[in-house]
Amino acid sequence: MKTTRPTESRERVLLVGVGLKRAPHVPGIDAGEAERASLAELAELARSAGAQVVGSVFQMRDKIDPATVIGRGKIEEVKIEAQLHKAPLVIFDRNLSPTQLRNLESGIDCRVIDRTQLILDIFARHARSREGQLQVELAQLNYLLPRLAGSARELSRLGGGIGTRGPGEQKLETDRRRIRDRVRKVSNAIEAIRKQRSQRRQTRQAVPLGTVALVGYTNAGKSTLFNALSRAGVLVSSKMFATLDPTVRVVRLPSNRRVLLSDTVGFIRDLPPGLIAAFRATLEEVQESALILLVTDISNPNHAEQDAEVEKILKGLGVADRPRLHVLNKIDQVTPEHAAALNGNHNSVRVSALTGAGLEELLGRIDAAMPVDPILHLRFELPLEAGREIALVHALGRVLHSEVRDTVMAIEAELPTSVARRLKISPEPVLV
Repeated sequence: MKTTRPTESRERVLLVGVGLKRAPHVPGIDAGEAERASLAELAELARSAGAQVVGSVFQMRDKIDPATVIGRGKIEEVKIEAQLHKAPLVIFDRNLSPTQLRNLESGIDCRVIDRTQLILDIFARHARSREGQLQVELAQLNYLLPRLAGSARELSRLGGGIGTRGPGEQKLETDRRRIRDRVRKVSNAIEAIRKQRSQRRQTRQAVPLGTVALVGYTNAGKSTLFNALSRAGVLVSSKMFATLDPTVRVVRLPSNRRVLLSDTVGFIRDLPPGLIAAFRATLEEVQESALILLVTDISNPNHAEQDAEVEKILKGLGVADRPRLHVLNKIDQVTPEHAAALNGNHNSVRVSALTGAGLEELLGRIDAAMPVDPILHLRFELPLEAGREIALVHALGRVLHSEVRDTVMAIEAELPTSVARRLKISPEPVLV
């Protein structure tokens, strides 16, 4: 008898967004339009987390209510909507303070989370490597720590009055101490992994290969492009943040030079600073890159705003002035008229990672834009017992002359700059 697996039930959620009537006006964009687009993006995030979006509530306000964000009257409306749609979870499209979170849960009478907590949940679902899992856990712990007081009902009695002092405060402090201890352990583990990654990166730098980093808004098609260029077989999904763990592959350029192509985590608007800090090791691939490919989903009507968010994060990483190519992806999903009207520049190239259109041109542009590893004509000495280093010089350079002098080998050779840096030699340059 054939058995069927039960269908996984998805949690029903209600979304809440807020726009400001007196927000800075952008020509051509109505008040609240950016916030509505952000709410639509929140719906995609919720679906990526496995939720079923059953409805949404949007409110325009003069200013944010400091206690509840949306005001007491609107809380009652959200409560009724949640009950009508049988939604046990309400997600707010903004970051909530511990006090706001507590007041909203009390007023709506159901579980409430904010945008940051939703993103953390998606990251926790998609992290596969040990490093990624530790980074997500660190971000979750740092998010939870200031919100422990908001969970007082579950932790202990913290109300005022006779019989409520002491035990609750001790329990709260115990929880805080446990979280701080775990944060310290996770941070130490991440630092150890970061050092290992640094050592592996130094080993890679022994070979004169530059690194090209793919960056862009989440769901812009970076992983599809990565697979098309490197045939790596990285997971491709329409869900946001489907790829968290960095992947590096060798790609051969038209000139027969080889480069390292790195796929990184996608960015998103209002990405919490704690997440950026937690994924520092992952983003080091971007900071160490010689060339950045900024991938844009040109079929998305909000692609200009998405690129602006990516630029903010690149600036925060200190790589805003790094050489780059702007890759206009998903050209197959726009009309020929739209494609012809695209405003590109000399640093842009139009491609379709799905169909392969424009990939040859992209490889040629990468070849032309990659800084060449300069060849240095050097004289230096290496100990005779440094057989590995001497073999590296012969394998990756051109030895012009060598002779043994007591316990060292004197070498005159032409070496790529990266190899000389890897050997940590103190060379005597030769003018030619």
